[in-house]
Amino acid sequence: MIEAERFVQAARRRGFGLYTGVPCSYLTPFINYTIKTPELRYVGAAQEGEAVAIAAGATLGGLPSVVMFQNSGLGNAVNPLTSLTYTFRLPVLVIVTWRGEPGGAADEPQHELMGAITPRLLELMDIPWSFFPVEDTAVDPVLDLAMTHLQTAHRPFALLMRKGSVAPASLGVAAAAATTARPEPKDLMPPPARSQRHEMLKAIQAAAGKQDIVVATTGFTGRELYALGDLANQLYMVGSMGCAASLGLGLAIAQPTRRVIVIDGDGAALMHLGGMSALGAELPPNLVHVLLDNGQHESTGGQATVSAGISFCGLAASAGYPLVSTIADPAELETSLMNRTPGLRFIHVPVVPGVMANLPRPAMAPADVAARFRGWLASSAV
Repeated sequence: MIEAERFVQAARRRGFGLYTGVPCSYLTPFINYTIKTPELRYVGAAQEGEAVAIAAGATLGGLPSVVMFQNSGLGNAVNPLTSLTYTFRLPVLVIVTWRGEPGGAADEPQHELMGAITPRLLELMDIPWSFFPVEDTAVDPVLDLAMTHLQTAHRPFALLMRKGSVAPASLGVAAAAATTARPEPKDLMPPPARSQRHEMLKAIQAAAGKQDIVVATTGFTGRELYALGDLANQLYMVGSMGCAASLGLGLAIAQPTRRVIVIDGDGAALMHLGGMSALGAELPPNLVHVLLDNGQHESTGGQATVSAGISFCGLAASAGYPLVSTIADPAELETSLMNRTPGLRFIHVPVVPGVMANLPRPAMAPADVAARFRGWLASSAV
């Protein structure tokens, strides 16, 4: 058994500054220590996949990150671990607790199967792993092993934590949750859609500054943004549907002097609504969340989403976004985005279904897009 401080400070010396995840009783002392340590940033996530995306965004933005959760939540993280961190080569350190370990401590029945398959599941995802250290002398060798993989393969490495690996640590006085004024529902009624997605994307590009980061959700949104003009500050997400806002949150934390514009879709946002709660809690002042709503899963054949019965502005306001609006005109959207007043913002944008003719796919592989993005960050430091 080790003290949380021993591992976290050793990781800090290796550059790790952000921790995110979903609690597990095995992780309690670890999470408590990171929360109360001023030099570190802890971001609580509603779901494990969102936590992976937050850590991936921060890592991409230059802040090495750790994501942690119990193995029963590993299933929720499979999508971003296989289609985001693997595909874009984003080297996050993953700490997974081993609930239901065969031959280990008695546990709840829901952990039985996942406990039996956890090591194999990590291996199937091509994630090398080692046991979380339980002796002080093992901390540095384990972290060095992880760092070698992270820095050479540029993909995740996992530490499997058994029960009792970390000594208890109290949280102390928890910080009060942030509260913001909620707009009244009467102010949130969306206007009818009049324009197509690519017209709104053109407006976003026109308003984005040279130092802004633009993240586009997977599917036609990213492809149309690419077709309108391929720029080094643009990230075209593939897979990891619903994780764009969480990735944007990690980027906003890692790059506080840049504005991050996240372009989401109605189907994607509905898949991971919990991601909005983390944004509302963290309140990054440099993030604008633009949701393009055409009422369809257009990239997969035009199947309807349930967005017609959803008030996205109401959801954003309830999640804690202090600035919420709805816009259906491209010129108005451009004008709104030209306003660079700090503050987390949500803009709901109803759009008419339709896809640009002869829509290309990005010519660059996702890993090359990420590498180009990192180079742009380094060459355009603000």
